[in-house]
Amino acid sequence: MVNPRATTTSPRVTDVLVRALAGSVDLEVVTTAQKGHARELGRRARDEKLDVIITLGGDGTVNETVNGLLSRGPAPDGPILATVPGGSANVFARALGLPADPVEATGCILEALRSGRTRSVGLGTLTMPGELPRWFLANAGLGLDAEIIQAMEGERSSGRAATPGHYVSLTLRKFFRQTDRRRAALRIMRTGQPDIDGVFLAIVQNTSPWTYLGSRPLNPCPAASFDTGLDVLAWRDLGVLTTLNAFRRMATQSGGTNSGSISLLHDQPAFEVRARRPVAVQADGEALGLAQAVAFASHPAALRVAI
Repeated sequence: MVNPRATTTSPRVTDVLVRALAGSVDLEVVTTAQKGHARELGRRARDEKLDVIITLGGDGTVNETVNGLLSRGPAPDGPILATVPGGSANVFARALGLPADPVEATGCILEALRSGRTRSVGLGTLTMPGELPRWFLANAGLGLDAEIIQAMEGERSSGRAATPGHYVSLTLRKFFRQTDRRRAALRIMRTGQPDIDGVFLAIVQNTSPWTYLGSRPLNPCPAASFDTGLDVLAWRDLGVLTTLNAFRRMATQSGGTNSGSISLLHDQPAFEVRARRPVAVQADGEALGLAQAVAFASHPAALRVAI
């Protein structure tokens, strides 16, 4: 399944990969035509009991596909997912240990398929009021990071590329001119635990790292893993010095610290984030709109992947 609009996908690369795969598997190639098409194809793969579904695209393509595959719940015995990186960050593929180069990644996937090598990974869900649960593979968030992603989607629709430099400029613009850095909107609530209130930004990780800036990983929650529950970074101070220090720790892989400005939660099975006003929400780098309440849950061994 090919997303032709993915950042680093091209007809030439697609042709090379299709030829390589067709020599080893009985292959049907489908190109996604619009947003939501990958979800339909994922659902079809499960309904038709296909062996494997292979995606060529970014994290958004993989997210849509998995939401189709798991539309009726976890599928530990369903189709195997194999993902070839073709987007700008490719967090999920890289977290699985696949090379960033799509040709090399395809070689790894072919080797895994020939040897029957798979891995079961845990995933997360987020649920907004009145909506069905939404699966996510790598990360989700509420607040500033979701605002940046929402702005980037708007600019990509007008033809601008999602380059690292563009993300940096958008982040600076949002941070200094647009996001509310004085009135914290979020509260994190867990059963049997004290609430964490006064939160400006909540980053939820299902694996490590959180994302990449070019080739550099950013890692607020270094202990996050496909084999544990969800990790959360709750950011309670968006002052300039606090933010610079937090990003320094993310870039040096030392994560955050439990202090007056930042709280880290590890291996969480479930929690809820409530907001005093509508805030932006994202999952795997896809903007999901605004919400005032989001429930999160971890689901162990929800999906088989070729690796």
